[in-house]
Amino acid sequence: MRRVHATPLPDQAIAILKALHPLTDRGESSFISPSTTSSKIPISENTTTIALRRLGFGQDQMTSHGFRAAFATLANESGKWSVDAIERQLAHMEGSAVRRAYARGQYWDERVAMMQWWADYLDQLREGAKIISFQDKRKTKRR
Repeated sequence: MRRVHATPLPDQAIAILKALHPLTDRGESSFISPSTTSSKIPISENTTTIALRRLGFGQDQMTSHGFRAAFATLANESGKWSVDAIERQLAHMEGSAVRRAYARGQYWDERVAMMQWWADYLDQLREGAKIISFQDKRKTKRR
């Protein structure tokens, strides 16, 4: 989007960056993941898409942008976060010019908590979250 976007980092991301620091900090770039063609620009979205393809994910299974969509969907469905905080976290611009002119909040404290919630949620999935069957739930409610 060619504009500054600050984002809070959860504890897990900070730990990963600290572990990577000795491998990535050569003083050649201000980016954590610079492009292979120039240290003055970051990797492109295509880089992560290519990585997904090499991992065996097809075009119809996952894309780089799909991670953002998954976050947006689950954060909204959780009911824990304001739409404004979620949209600000995704660096989306307000659709209305009037609202864009007046709604300048960053929702920082909420976004800090939201990103920690997201990282914790992803950890739970990796470790094998308990899956609740919707069908079982419906049978219980009907009784």
